[in-house]
Amino acid sequence: MTIEETKNYAEQLAASVGAYRRIFALVGDLGAGKTTFSVFFLRALGVTEPVTSPTFVIMKHYSLPTTHYPLSSAYHMDCYRLKNTEELAPLGLTEILADKKNIVLIEWADRIADALPADTVWIDFAHADETNRHIISRTEK
Repeated sequence: MTIEETKNYAEQLAASVGAYRRIFALVGDLGAGKTTFSVFFLRALGVTEPVTSPTFVIMKHYSLPTTHYPLSSAYHMDCYRLKNTEELAPLGLTEILADKKNIVLIEWADRIADALPADTVWIDFAHADETNRHIISRTEK
């Protein structure tokens, strides 16, 4: 996918969020497009504040506009620096995932796969060449 195709895909997926499609696990190599996709996805949900990689802070929270009611919050996580799932406890991930008002995007989600619910949408990112990416969604780990 080109950058424009990535944007369109992120917008289409964001338009489909709801009670059964609200946790997205993003996996792939460094520079494969996970953060770029996340920026487009969150913009499509109406997030207007700057969206940057949460690599160093692990998790960022964004309020969603009321047009997405009953969804009220989006969380963008980056698990690259986590060593194990126990490090998630102080972040309150269990509660965040359980709250049906939250949308959750998790980069490097393969590092915490065991902590994610069965209804997680998995999105694989891979380099096709210098300017294009392969992006494939699936529903199993």
